[in-house]
Amino acid sequence: VQLQASGGGLVQAGGSLRLSCAASGRISDINDMGWYRQAPGKQRELVGIISSGGVANYADSVTGRFTISRDNAKNTVYLQMNSLKPEDTGVYYCYAYEKRRIFGGYSTRDYWGQGTLVTVSS
Repeated sequence: VQLQASGGGLVQAGGSLRLSCAASGRISDINDMGWYRQAPGKQRELVGIISSGGVANYADSVTGRFTISRDNAKNTVYLQMNSLKPEDTGVYYCYAYEKRRIFGGYSTRDYWGQGTLVTVSS
């Protein structure tokens, strides 16, 4: 599975950006998809996750401002970011969770995109 993210850039506080992440390769067993971010000097943190059925969960810090959506036909997940704040600055990583049925149970694996930089100026 390969994840290709796009859409990062520089925006002023209060502005909006939309990130996209397209999955390719063996995608039939992809379940959850979503986004993480890593600010300078900080650990990577969850932004939000969306299930294959379209149920989304968000970090408290972005709830009400960010929206994750998913187009299963295009194998693409989106992150609409509104009311951006300087503290939203960081590298945003696309994420996919694979759960594949194997003999005797399941095999799981995490996949990561290359990251796209979002910079919010004050």
